Amino acid sequence: MKQRKWLKSIREDKNMTQSEFAEYLNIPVTTYASWEQGNRNPSIAKAKEVSEQLNIEWTIFFDIQLLKTSTD
Repeated sequence: MKQRKWLKSIREDKNMTQSEFAEYLNIPVTTYASWEQGNRNPSIAKAKEVSEQLNIEWTIFFDIQLLKTSTD
């Protein structure tokens, strides 16, 4: 999988470290880091929960086209 630059950008816009952002999302930092790096996907339930907190569409985590173009 490809890095999720959009997720990193949201975190950086909030001036948070991965650890701080993971705490904000109430998930382990290792889980968050795996999401940001594109190594893992959240469950659909967690994606929906996180999307509400970040005001984004939950499907963005599963958008293959976005994953491919986010590293360009």
